[in-house]
Amino acid sequence: MGEDVRLRAVVALAQGMAAAHTPRESWRAAAQGALIALGGSFAALSVWERERGRLRVLANVGERAAGEEEFPENEAYPVNQFPEITEFLHERWAGGGEPHAWVETAGGPGPGDGGRAGYCHQRVAALRRRGRGCCVVAPIVLHGRAWGELYVARPVGEPVFERADADFASVLVAVVAAGIAQTERLEEARRLAFTDSLTGLANRRAVDLRLDEAVERHRVEGAVVSLVVCDLNGLKRVNDSLGHAVGDRLLERFGSVLSLCGAMLPGALAARLGGDEFCLLSVGPSSDEVVRVADELCLRAGELELGDGVACGVASTGDPIGAVRSARRLFRLADAAQYRAKAARARVPVIAGREGADDPVIRLADSARPTGAGERRRFRGR
Repeated sequence: MGEDVRLRAVVALAQGMAAAHTPRESWRAAAQGALIALGGSFAALSVWERERGRLRVLANVGERAAGEEEFPENEAYPVNQFPEITEFLHERWAGGGEPHAWVETAGGPGPGDGGRAGYCHQRVAALRRRGRGCCVVAPIVLHGRAWGELYVARPVGEPVFERADADFASVLVAVVAAGIAQTERLEEARRLAFTDSLTGLANRRAVDLRLDEAVERHRVEGAVVSLVVCDLNGLKRVNDSLGHAVGDRLLERFGSVLSLCGAMLPGALAARLGGDEFCLLSVGPSSDEVVRVADELCLRAGELELGDGVACGVASTGDPIGAVRSARRLFRLADAAQYRAKAARARVPVIAGREGADDPVIRLADSARPTGAGERRRFRGR
C-alpha cells in the first residue's frame, strides 16, 4: 500500500470518528476505518476493564463469524488469557519502551515478533476457530495508560500481515485514541448538561426534553405518560438549624429513595428539578402502577432521619384529566396536585382527575394562566 493511500486512510479514519455522535458510532468508525486502512476482512475494538480483569469487545465489523455481534453485550475475555495486556504492555512500557502493534498467524507469532508464542496461544486458537489466517493487534494508549486494543484480521488464504502493517497499525491507534478521547469529553459534557451535580439524578433540562418526547408518543401511539412531582418537606428547617451540608445530605438521601422507587417503573426517569423539587417521569406503565410507586415513595421519604417527608402530586394520561397535548399541561396538573398535597400536609400522593367531574386539582391547574418558566412557582406563592 502506497504512502499516499495510507495517508488518505488515516484521514478517513479520523474524519469518521469526528463525525460520530455517540460512543457506539465512534467505536464502529474506529474499527471500520482500521479495517479498510489495513485491508482486513474483520476488525474489533476492545477496552481493558481493569476493575473486572477482562478485555471487553465494544464493536465488531466486517465479516463476522458465528456468535460475533456488531455491538456485543457480553463478549469479554479474562486478561489472563491475553497476558500481553498486563505483562507485555505494562512491563515493557513502564521500563521505558513504547507499546507497539504485532502480527499473529494461525500458525503462531507473525513476522518480526521474536518468538512471542507464549503470549499468543489463545489468539492463535481463536484465529483457527473462526477461519482466519492472521491478525494484527495494536494496543490503544489513552491518558498515559493502556486503554484497550484494535484487532484486524484476514481470512485463511489471504496475504499475511507484515511488520510494516503492524507499524502502520501503531499509527492508526494513535488516531483512534485521539478520537476516543474526544468522544469521552463530549459524553462527559452531555452527561453534565443533563445531570444534577449533587444527586446524580437527571436535571430539569433532561426532564423537559424527555417529557416533550413522551407527550408526542402519547399523541401518536396512545402511550400512558405519568408525572410525579415531589416537594421535599423540611429542607429549609434542616438548612437553618443544621447547616447546608446536612441539607445537601438530605437531598442526596431523598434522591437515592427516588431513584430506588423509580426503578420499580421500567424506563422511568428520576430527576431533581431544582432546590427541594423532584420528579419521576414514566412512559408506558398504567396510572395505577405509578400511584403505587408514588405511595411507596411517600412512605420511604417519611422514614428518612432528616426532613419531614414529601408532598407528592401525580398526573397521568391514564386518568380522566382531559386532553394532554403539551408537556406544559401535564406539568401544571402534577404541580397543582403536589401543591394541594403540600397545603393539606398529606402523607400520601394527591392524584389529578380522581375526584370526579369537578376535580379541584384540574380546576387549579386550568385556572393558572401559563407564564412560561416561572409558572410552576405560582402555585407556591413564591
